[in-house]
Amino acid sequence: MIPYELILFDLDGTLTDPKTGITKSVQYALSKYGIIVEDLDSLIPFIGPPLIESFQRFYGFDESQARRAVDFYREYFSVTGLYENALFPGIPELLARLSAAGKRLAVATSKPTCFAEQILRHFGIDCYFDHIVGSNLDGTRCAKSEVVAAALALFPRVDRRRVIMVGDREHDIIGAKANGIASMAVSYGYGSLEELEAAGPGQIAGSVEVIEPLLAYRSSIR
Repeated sequence: MIPYELILFDLDGTLTDPKTGITKSVQYALSKYGIIVEDLDSLIPFIGPPLIESFQRFYGFDESQARRAVDFYREYFSVTGLYENALFPGIPELLARLSAAGKRLAVATSKPTCFAEQILRHFGIDCYFDHIVGSNLDGTRCAKSEVVAAALALFPRVDRRRVIMVGDREHDIIGAKANGIASMAVSYGYGSLEELEAAGPGQIAGSVEVIEPLLAYRSSIR
């Protein structure tokens, strides 16, 4: 029996594999600054963290440049990159089983809410979630701790001891800890095992298939 009443899922790298769409969108944005990147794999670190933070960290942009780069990113992503995406095998079935078992599900992502909603509708899995919570287009609420807090606020009657966050990057684990809830990392996404272990999740799932069995065991909040 799963002890959790509410399960928060990250989107990119957890429910879907957004590699092509995100890396091509970043490639497009960088080209506007005269930076030509041919190896899309080199842009994989952009998957997961807030984009402004990534443009500053990986390309040394100041805040103004990073915000403009995000605008360029969205020019491509909102039209094409959004759909250069795929569900990880087994995700629809997992969500259906959890929903049928009476679990409440929500998405907590650093991606803008409007894009997250479009992606989930595109794949026909939006029906499984009570709420879809992301960042705002103006760049606010992009830290994962803020996103998780906003999601939890929509479930005021749920005991936080019965909530778990499932995600593929350290930001998901850190965001869960900041809000006093349990966490499960998934290593099939874009965070390295080293990154995930260092963040200290309660559990690590190596595949979609083991998420449900692991949910049966209560994770400690470390």
